[in-house]
Amino acid sequence: MKYGFELLLLCAFWGAAGCQPNENHLVFEVEKPEATTSDNPVLEVNLTEVDASCGQCQFEMPGAGCDLAIRLNDKLYYVDGSSIDGHGDAHANDGLCNCVRKAVVSGKVVNGRFVVSDMKLMALSDTPALSEGD
Repeated sequence: MKYGFELLLLCAFWGAAGCQPNENHLVFEVEKPEATTSDNPVLEVNLTEVDASCGQCQFEMPGAGCDLAIRLNDKLYYVDGSSIDGHGDAHANDGLCNCVRKAVVSGKVVNGRFVVSDMKLMALSDTPALSEGD
């Protein structure tokens, strides 16, 4: 009986530890900034093709966890208004933590972050892999 209780307690602790929410993947409403300065101009983007991926895993941006980011005009931006898990399983073979995908986006760059109003990942190309010697 003593070992049964200890086992039950251990399982409860183990289960509770794995059920903690990951705040890096939560989506928050983004308020529009009231004013921008000449140091932080707003750049509007409408239906532009960009590279999209995990900022930490693929773009080597600072941060903890896995967060959606885009490369626009050779600059990297974290994305507000959409989450990495909103575009499929991020850790699948074709997920944003494992590859860089093309996406078409609309939104604004505000204070160094991309505030997305629309984002659609493009379908993966069906290009065959090159064999050795090609």
